[in-house]
Amino acid sequence: IAARDPQGFKPLCIGMNEDEYIFASESCALDLTGAEFVRDVNPGEIVVITNNEMKSIQTNIDAPKGLCSFEYIYFARPDSIIDGISVHKFREDAGRMLAKQKPVDADIVAGVPDSGLDAALGFSKESGIHYDMAFTKSKYIGRTFIQNTQGARQKLVGMKLNPLKSVVKGKRIVLIDDSIVRGTTITRIITRLREAGAKEVHLRIAAPAFVDICYFGTDIDNKEKLIAYNKTVEEIRQEVGADSLEYLSLDSLKEITKNCNIKNLCTGCFTGKYPIEVPKEIQKDRFEAIKF
Repeated sequence: IAARDPQGFKPLCIGMNEDEYIFASESCALDLTGAEFVRDVNPGEIVVITNNEMKSIQTNIDAPKGLCSFEYIYFARPDSIIDGISVHKFREDAGRMLAKQKPVDADIVAGVPDSGLDAALGFSKESGIHYDMAFTKSKYIGRTFIQNTQGARQKLVGMKLNPLKSVVKGKRIVLIDDSIVRGTTITRIITRLREAGAKEVHLRIAAPAFVDICYFGTDIDNKEKLIAYNKTVEEIRQEVGADSLEYLSLDSLKEITKNCNIKNLCTGCFTGKYPIEVPKEIQKDRFEAIKF
């Protein structure tokens, strides 16, 4: 039995390998196991496999829909297709849109590994500015934005990404990242580029500004932690140390996802408007109390 939440916040797809059904949150898992993609599970759908025969039970058909935007922006692997849209194509199109929104004179376009790379490629294709690798990435450091303290985040960023001085020295760089949460990580990255000799750093973000709590997808429980909550774009630019800054607009986000099988994305973290009523209390503290 497999079921997808009524809003479709999280993806779920069906595959088939010879005579066996397979369910996965991302289609890339099917590719890697040699299974054939059949279709996405619909929001609110329950799929029952009995004696290798599939039965579909449609529930909550009229419930409001809202696939999490961050599945395309950050969570999913680029080789997945979610609700009819290639994650790689989405990110590349986000880069193209950024190049149109705010063009800039620069020598190279570089992405922050890994989720900024596809958007950087799109920016390069649209702008005609040469695409290059500005960093080497350690494979042994986990996510930095979920670390508890700023000192821990800064330390891990320094260990995770190392600038290629031969590439960035003396260059005007368009730097593409998927999002800015607290601002700690991108500030350190820009500092490292300047220490490596970068002449200019023009920051482009392949998502709208992250301004509100996420109740259904990302690990953000307090808007006060978000750099964009009470700062203007210009104030953020100054704080992170970029020469210019541009976020993907909400209109561009909607244009890129207009052919998504789920017509409404959840953009609550960008707008404060959610598909369903938000929880009155956040129970995140129960996880923080667990000792691993």
